[in-house]
Amino acid sequence: MTTALFTSNKYTIWYMPLIRMAGSVFSFTAGSAGGVFAPALSAGASIGSLISGWFHLNASDANVLILCGMVSFLTGVTRSPFTCAILVLEMTDRNNLIFHLMLAGMVSSIVAMAVDKHSLYDHLKNQYIHQLMKEDNNVVQTETQPVRLNKQDAEK
Repeated sequence: MTTALFTSNKYTIWYMPLIRMAGSVFSFTAGSAGGVFAPALSAGASIGSLISGWFHLNASDANVLILCGMVSFLTGVTRSPFTCAILVLEMTDRNNLIFHLMLAGMVSSIVAMAVDKHSLYDHLKNQYIHQLMKEDNNVVQTETQPVRLNKQDAEK
């Protein structure tokens, strides 16, 4: 991400976004400390860098597209376009890009809703609640099962 934003090499190779997305999936499923936020920004930056390379944009326009990619990918994961645009805006301190970042967030929010109605966090919440309900059912079942007494306890 810093290579694409702060050097003259603005373009990435075609498979870098795939590697970044796969890396974030592996990081999250393995339970490592990578989280969702930073890998999503990184994957979005590499997608923006790849697209800017396809159109052979100059350095300034490539930076805008890289930042819009960051907002778009993070919005697709979290479903919060305004928050994602403000986060990237605060990270870059380029207030003149607010329209571009908000537009990228809104478009990606619409596309994400077309793909799936629920965000990653909604799916994780539902999975966690399902696991809790399953554990509660197991606890309730073990509490309601009759306790078998041994012969000594039965004679008393």
